Amino acid sequence: MTVALARSANPMALVSEGHFTMGSNDGPDDEKPEHRVFVKSFSIDMLPVSNADFAKFLNARGLKNVLGESFYDDHDRDARIHQQNSLWQADVGYATHPVNEVSWVGARDYCNWLNKRLPTEAEWEKAARGTDGRRYPWGNSKPDQTRALYGGPYNASAPVDAFPAGASPYGVLDLSGNQWEWVASAYRFYPYSAEDGRENQTPGPVRSTRGGGHDSSEDELTTTQRGRNLSRNPKAGHHNIGFRCASSSKVE
Repeated sequence: MTVALARSANPMALVSEGHFTMGSNDGPDDEKPEHRVFVKSFSIDMLPVSNADFAKFLNARGLKNVLGESFYDDHDRDARIHQQNSLWQADVGYATHPVNEVSWVGARDYCNWLNKRLPTEAEWEKAARGTDGRRYPWGNSKPDQTRALYGGPYNASAPVDAFPAGASPYGVLDLSGNQWEWVASAYRFYPYSAEDGRENQTPGPVRSTRGGGHDSSEDELTTTQRGRNLSRNPKAGHHNIGFRCASSSKVE
C-alpha cells in the first residue's frame, strides 16, 4: 500500500493492477453473476469527502455548474452545509462527517475540480474487497459497531475516520456504513464492462451506489452491494449518499 497527500487534504491509497472477483452468486440478482474483472492501477481517497471538504468546493464553484446542474441540495432539511456570512460552512459538529445531499453531478464535478474523478464501480469494489473475495472490507467476520456505522437513525453519521478497524486490504476507511457512495458507473446488469457505455459521464442514467449507509441493515454492508433498494436520483442529493474520489495517476 502506498499512501500520500493529494491536492486535497485527503490521503490516497494505491491499488495495484490485476484481476479480482466482482459480484456474488449468493447475493441479490443484481450482483450476479460472479465474474473476473481486470482493473488497471489507480489511486483512491482513503476517506470519504467530508462536509468541510465539500464546503470549500461550494465556495469556489457555487451551487450549480455552467449547465445549471445542481451540486448540492442546501435547502433540504438533511443538509449539513449552510451559507453563513456569504461563505459555505459545515454545520457545527459535522465538519469531519461524510458529506450528504450531494448530487451525482456534484460528486463528479468536485472530483474534477481536484483533477481526480469518481471511481468506477469495479475500482470501488476492488478497493473494498481486495483479491481474496472477502465479504466485507475487513474480512468475512460479521459487522459490529467498531467497524462500521449501520442500523442507525435517519440522517445519523459519524466522522469519516471513526472506524479504523473497518479498513480494507488497501487501508481505505469507511467503505461500509456511514454513507453510501456514488460511483462513476451507470447501474447496469453484470457482467461489468467498462467498454459498454456504463462509464459515460453525461448525467442521466441512475448510477450505482456502494457500501451501505448509517441506516442500512447488516446485509447492505457487503463489498458487492449495489444499492438496488436505495432512492438515488442522480440529479438530486440524498440524506444517506456521499462519495470519494479516485485517480488514474499514482500517488507520489
